Amino acid sequence: MTRKMILPLLFGISGTAVLLWLGFWQLQRLEWKQEILAEIDARIGGTAVVLPQNPDPETDRFLPVTVTGRTTADELHVLVSTKSQGAGYRIISAFETDDGRQIMVDRGFVVDEEKLTERPTATMTVQGNLHWPDEVDLFTPEPDMESNIWFARDVPVMADALGTEPVLVIARTTSATTPAVTPLPVDSAGIPNDHFEYAVTWFLLAAVWVGMTGVLLWRIRRGTE
Repeated sequence: MTRKMILPLLFGISGTAVLLWLGFWQLQRLEWKQEILAEIDARIGGTAVVLPQNPDPETDRFLPVTVTGRTTADELHVLVSTKSQGAGYRIISAFETDDGRQIMVDRGFVVDEEKLTERPTATMTVQGNLHWPDEVDLFTPEPDMESNIWFARDVPVMADALGTEPVLVIARTTSATTPAVTPLPVDSAGIPNDHFEYAVTWFLLAAVWVGMTGVLLWRIRRGTE
């Protein structure tokens, strides 16, 4: 080995070591994330309780609850798409509980053609989960108030629009059957878990780094012969 090869070799070894460390670190993150998702799934499917008096967006996220009361005539339509039915809207209804609280219930999905279908007030029992979805970013359009089209569920803003508490129950089941609204229950499928893909990327980069280092050393060696 010539002196010219020592520095590229050290650079290649150190770069490969860093890339491999990043790959194994992502595998550790994957294991951690899977444990978190398992805990969320267990919480989502737990025994439903009475709606807390002052739900907390952090400690009560995904809490299973049962509420009984009556929908009002006020509702918001959030644009969404499902694999089975295509484009449509989530129906977010103002809901007055039996003890007089004003909250919101995400009743579920209707296809685009049923957006304007009349949904009269109805007494119902809703089983679902508390949630404060994080769906708003810099690219989310402002709601079209005139057409009642929302592009994300922003609990505080929706609560202001409907005049309710900033509390949203995502329905899993309801006792109401007409007109039909298909519940879109909370699950962990929408929570990103890309750590395996990241790990594969780092390991592939490590392999490329090794290959490039080998080619460089080969060219240096040939140049000195």
